[in-house]
Amino acid sequence: MPSDASGRKSIAEILESLPEEERLILTMHYVYQVSAAEIAGKLGVPERAVLTVISTGRSRLISSIF
Repeated sequence: MPSDASGRKSIAEILESLPEEERLILTMHYVYQVSAAEIAGKLGVPERAVLTVISTGRSRLISSIF
């Protein structure tokens, strides 16, 4: 997806630039509304790790958008 006229990246481009596991967790959480506990269970990782990825990923997305 191309950047817009101002040169900013789309959310899809930003997501694609993230590491695969981070992208997967953010997509599961925000797009499919899967809880952190469910994501942790499906991926076999601690819930705290999922919450950390969600928090840092959200911060990265926001800083990339603005």
